[in-house]
Amino acid sequence: MTAAIGIPAAVFVMIITELWHPLTCIMAGIASGMMVIEYLSARRLTSCVPLMVSCVAFSALTPMLVITPYAYITAVLFMIAAFGVLIYLHNKLTLSSFTYAISGTVLITFGMSAFSTAVNNEASPSFFFAMLLLLPWMADGGGYFIGSKFGKRRLCPQISPKKTVEGAIGGFVFCLVSALIMGIVFQLIIRDYAVNFASLIILALLDSVVSILGDISFSLIKRHLNIKDYGSFFPGHGGVLDRFDSIIFTAPVAVAVNIILPFLTAV
Repeated sequence: MTAAIGIPAAVFVMIITELWHPLTCIMAGIASGMMVIEYLSARRLTSCVPLMVSCVAFSALTPMLVITPYAYITAVLFMIAAFGVLIYLHNKLTLSSFTYAISGTVLITFGMSAFSTAVNNEASPSFFFAMLLLLPWMADGGGYFIGSKFGKRRLCPQISPKKTVEGAIGGFVFCLVSALIMGIVFQLIIRDYAVNFASLIILALLDSVVSILGDISFSLIKRHLNIKDYGSFFPGHGGVLDRFDSIIFTAPVAVAVNIILPFLTAV
């Protein structure tokens, strides 16, 4: 049911993004704010209203404003507000809780801001939107499929017992094939730009590794907090953060690769 709703919704947003670029920034901001709420709730920090408001406002506004000069202003205001809260509530708010909240908020915001930055590309916003979602999800899906069928050697048994070496290899293969197919499809659609398949292959390799890093990192936090999922936004599949944990890590990687080896070049 989640896939039946999520895939058409993603396609719809991708199409609308071509017509109105800011939509993706707005959606990324909303998703970022929701993820921070889930992240703070995992440690019951939503009860600290001043801290929660500071973190959620920063995480929601920054992806929306990252392509404008105002993004710097949101960072300054967040710095002042967050440490103001720490000083004001120093008798109630522990340093470990404050560090947990700030570090997670900055990480989530950075990842979703990278998503906004990549998609806000005049060449083809839909290409980057599809790439940022498809590759890490295919790496994750391929890893699960191959791992469940052929997995024998555990990759990180104490943190994520279901992940296997075979699954990681399968995830890379799925990610690579998806990248090549996506590149071919968009090359047929985009006439004014050439798809750089070398960049896609490099990203597929990096995504297959970094997506595991993101997944295991957030799984480690869940294990320390003794929770199964960060939320229940997607019935049976957890919260928004559970679905986007790998993308938080892979989106910045895609931006970095695009700076060095652009995925699309004018012809």
